[in-house]
Amino acid sequence: MGIFGKIITFLKEVRLELKKVTWPTRQETIKHTLAVIVISLAVAAFLGAADLLFTWLLNTFVI
Repeated sequence: MGIFGKIITFLKEVRLELKKVTWPTRQETIKHTLAVIVISLAVAAFLGAADLLFTWLLNTFVI
């Protein structure tokens, strides 16, 4: 079996495995996407607040 035969076999196996995948519904995808966005915004807000606090502390007590 040459290189092209191996590639063909690989692609056939990939296709078979993709048929076994349980794909999320549209509603599940939207729900999980919104969860990721909300968590990302919360982490960004926390890190921004921590940065402001540490900047203020450094300016007040160190500099």
